[in-house]
Amino acid sequence: MGSLPVVAEFCRRLDVAGIIDRACPVRSVAHLSHGQVIEALIANRLTSPTPLVRVLDWAKQWAVEEVFGIDPVSLNDDRIGRALDAIAPELDSIIGSVGAQAISTFGLDVSRLHWDMTSISLYGAYEHNDDEFAAPKFGHPKDRRPDLKQVQAGLAVTTDGGVPVFHRAYDGGAGEVSQVVGAMTALQKLATPPGFLLVGDSKLVSYGNLAAMSRAKVTFLAPASKTYVPATILATLDLDAATEVDYVAQRDAAKPPDQRGRWRVFEDTMTMTGPRKRDPVLHLRRIFVHSTARAHAAVTARAKKLDRARDDLDRLSRGLGSRHYPDAAAVTARITAISRARKVARYLRTAVGTNPATGKPTLEWHYDEHALATEAATDGWYALLTNLPADTDPAEVLRRYKAQETVERRYSAFKGPLAVAPMFLNNNRRIAALITVICLALLIFCLIERQVRTAIAPETTLEGLYAGRPAKPTGRLIFQALAPLRLIPAAAGHPPGIPQPQPLQARLLDLLGVDPTQPP
Repeated sequence: MGSLPVVAEFCRRLDVAGIIDRACPVRSVAHLSHGQVIEALIANRLTSPTPLVRVLDWAKQWAVEEVFGIDPVSLNDDRIGRALDAIAPELDSIIGSVGAQAISTFGLDVSRLHWDMTSISLYGAYEHNDDEFAAPKFGHPKDRRPDLKQVQAGLAVTTDGGVPVFHRAYDGGAGEVSQVVGAMTALQKLATPPGFLLVGDSKLVSYGNLAAMSRAKVTFLAPASKTYVPATILATLDLDAATEVDYVAQRDAAKPPDQRGRWRVFEDTMTMTGPRKRDPVLHLRRIFVHSTARAHAAVTARAKKLDRARDDLDRLSRGLGSRHYPDAAAVTARITAISRARKVARYLRTAVGTNPATGKPTLEWHYDEHALATEAATDGWYALLTNLPADTDPAEVLRRYKAQETVERRYSAFKGPLAVAPMFLNNNRRIAALITVICLALLIFCLIERQVRTAIAPETTLEGLYAGRPAKPTGRLIFQALAPLRLIPAAAGHPPGIPQPQPLQARLLDLLGVDPTQPP
């Protein structure tokens, strides 16, 4: 039985089946509604996140009939496919309604939302796609599988518990910067107040996006790429002019104070002009941030790539005149390849020639110390752009931005415990629908985590949650703790029964307000 009673109860609180059935009704003679099928798929993702095959076998082994009232035989591949096809045209309505239900039922604070996109790799050619849905295409996959087509998914999560209240699927080749305005418009229907704060990565920043958010009275916060704040500006910044921020990263919480990363900030203003003369000029707050952790990482990364390029160049020098590098053209081609692969073109200086006595190619090279020093001056620095009011000081701006890791953490659950990628379906219509199923599962995953943490507050750990020791409740640990729950099927005139839960399981069920003997 595992966590099925909890999943079923949270589906009921979110009215998942009701929302889907109102949007996608079935004939009265149907054995199952589309809403029931989707709830079963959500439960499948949360209890047995393996490739979407043999759902029927899973339903027979798990207490799906007892908890959801669904005959496992009904969950065949054809019925699942028809449910995915049915909800696909109504995804926007379903996503908005379930998101609004989550906000109202669980009292989520949506005054600040964090937005990001990720890629999902796909197996298959997908040569014939429905134009109304996200199309699989080659792009820039996050999992470094350029040989596979992909679709992309965008998530907006709350700072309050990191709950994904909105999601959307996009073409595999869609540019992230072009999707921001559409996502913002959809989020305006969910967020209260309307002028919510939208936090994102550097893809949030473009003149069109920032101008649209300003017109819509939406506040924004995002780091500026080198396109908008070039390295020449960062290299001139004075660390002594910056103010240290009282902030400790979660990864540094257990470290001694002298080993923790430190942040410094100072502020100025910046103007951004549009592509047309009549476009209004945007006046932005620019917060310069220096991170010691980021600076150390930059030094380490630069040293590694310089060492690797040096090794490649030394091997090239030893092989001059060989069959691999018989002339200057071959040597030049190899230098170009090394510069590109090791990313050292900005500081590598070379001179290639030919020895008149032997006819063999010659090579002299060195690193430009001035170029290295110029880049080193930017280590640790980046800039945040925002239209937050002036009464939000630079230190608080940084703290709000640092919560962006919540959406990145949710993507790790999206591809970890829920096992999204890679996947294969018949068409892009079903891909879009399955992404919504997975995101609804992620919504429940996060709401369960949030409820347990809220219920034990001000405590932050739960006794016995990890290897018999106290641990901070996470969705993964909660589901692992509930996984051993079992149900004894009805037999010989005896009704089904549930063995007494272990103390930790009973505690979690109580915190979640779920009675497994009374399924929804």
